[in-house]
Amino acid sequence: MAKTLELEFVTEFGKPARLSVENPKEPIEEAVVKAAMEEMIASGVFTSTNGNFTSVKGARVIDRNVTEYEIV
Repeated sequence: MAKTLELEFVTEFGKPARLSVENPKEPIEEAVVKAAMEEMIASGVFTSTNGNFTSVKGARVIDRNVTEYEIV
């Protein structure tokens, strides 16, 4: 089972931008995630093709199950 924490921001042009974190540390605390996202915005380190991050839009965990079948 693979999990990804997807962080969604709004850019200076009003467009969405996402960052993904593979195998996030659990349990995920909403307040900690929001604070970290706000620090990312304040630092100005992250940017996207749609501009600089200006606000937090949301976050979600994507949980994937992969079942492989051997086809002979």
